Amino acid sequence: MASNRHLGRIIVLQTLYEYDFRTNLDDSSANLRNILERNLERYANKVKDTDFVYQLAEGVNKASRQLDAIIAPAAPDWPLSQISIIDRDIMRMALFELTSMRELIPPKVAINEAIELAKSFGSESSSRFVNGVLGTLW
Repeated sequence: MASNRHLGRIIVLQTLYEYDFRTNLDDSSANLRNILERNLERYANKVKDTDFVYQLAEGVNKASRQLDAIIAPAAPDWPLSQISIIDRDIMRMALFELTSMRELIPPKVAINEAIELAKSFGSESSSRFVNGVLGTLW
């Protein structure tokens, strides 16, 4: 199940990144649900817990402003506008899991998964930055 959820988190990250990127470019055709369904389709045989994937992606998207308001004070030297989209989306995902999915996801798992995503998809310093911010918040 863990590897299934890890892949689910990767799909959510890819979806949020594409949606944020296109939205920042004023692409009015950007639709989170359509992007998520397209990304899930590629891994239909491997991702069984699609409820988790939808809950995480849609929850993070709906709560993004509230999540950003929590993240910002924990990274005072880095305004949200200066944080990479990937790092911001990873932190949003982990924070959403820590706050809204805590009955389903243990805190250590949410933070560790965020660090692993940052290592795989972020810059060289992303994992340390994500770990520092999430550690401050938790």
